[in-house]
Amino acid sequence: MLRVAVVGSGPSGVYTAQSLVQLEPGVLVDVLDRLPCPYGLVRYGVAPDHEKIKSLQNNLRAVLEHGRVRFLGGVLVGPGGLPAARLRELYDAVVYCVGAATDRHLGIPGEELPGSWSATEFVSWYSAHPDSTADGFVLGARAAVVIGVGNVAVDVTRILARGTAELSRTDIPQAALTALAASGITDIHMVGRRGPSQARFTTKELRELGGLPDTEISVDPAELGLDPGCLDLSALPAGQRRNVEALRTWAHPPTRDTPRRIHLRFFLRPVELLADAGRVGAVRFERTAPDGQGGVVGTGRFEEIEAQLVLRSVGYRGVPLDGLPFDAAQGTVPHRAGRVVREGRTVPGEYVAGWIKRGPTGVIGTNRPDAKETVTSLLADASTLVAKELSEDPLAVLRAEGIEPVEWGGWENIERAEAELGASLGRGGVVKLPDWDALLAAVRGART
Repeated sequence: MLRVAVVGSGPSGVYTAQSLVQLEPGVLVDVLDRLPCPYGLVRYGVAPDHEKIKSLQNNLRAVLEHGRVRFLGGVLVGPGGLPAARLRELYDAVVYCVGAATDRHLGIPGEELPGSWSATEFVSWYSAHPDSTADGFVLGARAAVVIGVGNVAVDVTRILARGTAELSRTDIPQAALTALAASGITDIHMVGRRGPSQARFTTKELRELGGLPDTEISVDPAELGLDPGCLDLSALPAGQRRNVEALRTWAHPPTRDTPRRIHLRFFLRPVELLADAGRVGAVRFERTAPDGQGGVVGTGRFEEIEAQLVLRSVGYRGVPLDGLPFDAAQGTVPHRAGRVVREGRTVPGEYVAGWIKRGPTGVIGTNRPDAKETVTSLLADASTLVAKELSEDPLAVLRAEGIEPVEWGGWENIERAEAELGASLGRGGVVKLPDWDALLAAVRGART
């Protein structure tokens, strides 16, 4: 019998568990997570108004309810929790699927001013991540700048512009809904340093901005004209071509005819966040121009955009894991086909999958073949892995050592409590519990 611990219950972790039970009938899988809730970024990263994507939780649930898979939430692996070396003693193999836990910085003056946040912090707030302690994002703000032109940037732009009536039908926490309802933000600028044809958002996400009620979208026609890729659409890959086609429909100067305006800007590189009364008041950008090789160069011309809220959305980054090697340049754990590499040699029994393996790239579905590659490596090592003698059920050992995991029944208690909260607020569906205390009270079956 092969016992495997999967650390992380997001898509990469659940797909790893799925591949294991599909390919090996004699495997038992424990999926461990630091949080008492499963699903990772599907629960705490997908925007609340993306209900179709969030419904992927139903597929992940089916895996976690499999007879040979066990969810163990509330288990911290590493400093302050279960040491990685001890985890390795309890299982034949460990697969780390912990994602990319931090965000990239701009590295410019003023970045730490009040009112300047990472998009990750904003997403955690409106997703009710229990670690989120930040608030006051929109308080007193009239204009916002979102730095970045990927799907996360589109998400946070859309949430800032989305009407309260639409958001109230989602699982967004009540405090975030109340704050957004009171928001005075009228102008949102989403800004990229390169051209429209090089933006990283998908066309589906982009077009959603055009469907927001009481919101005008505008693109500077001159910035479209600066991009060589916009001059000959036939030379662009299909996704980029569709993006440019959508952007062209919004190519006009902004008006003041709607309550909210989204300005999509390009060829602007942030160089400084400017203070106003001790907090951010504007962003100073340098105009860039194509360098003829797919990049951009500065032009020495500058522009300032007013903003009392700045959200940087310039990518995620992995962090070192307790007891594992780490490639600081890539933000990943060194590996060969998922096998962890130490000092140039693979280590049977230690594996990685997901973003900590390949970096923060791809979409949710990318994690499926990625996980299968890792599992294929693990199962090829199985005869070596089961050679060591395991003692009793790891769950019994964890409890004996003072760790009380949240099992699947505890998670179901959280689901019931969130449904009850939504009903009590008259919002028609589930509403996420806002913090650790509420989640753990629900696990115990206490009323929230």
